[in-house]
Amino acid sequence: MDELRQIELDVVEGERRLAEQEARLTELKRLNEDTTKVEGELEVMRKSQLDREQNRQRLLSLLQP
Repeated sequence: MDELRQIELDVVEGERRLAEQEARLTELKRLNEDTTKVEGELEVMRKSQLDREQNRQRLLSLLQP
């Protein structure tokens, strides 16, 4: 249960960070700035978030009878 609680917190924090990065990307695009670095970071963050969500699902399935 402690592991599930921690992964839930990690998922929520990941979602918050993704939203911030997406807002940053939107602002850079609005300013016609180079977005290459931010887009790369965002892709890595999305993959990490997917891993966290899959880990959460794995833990939830282990807890179901």
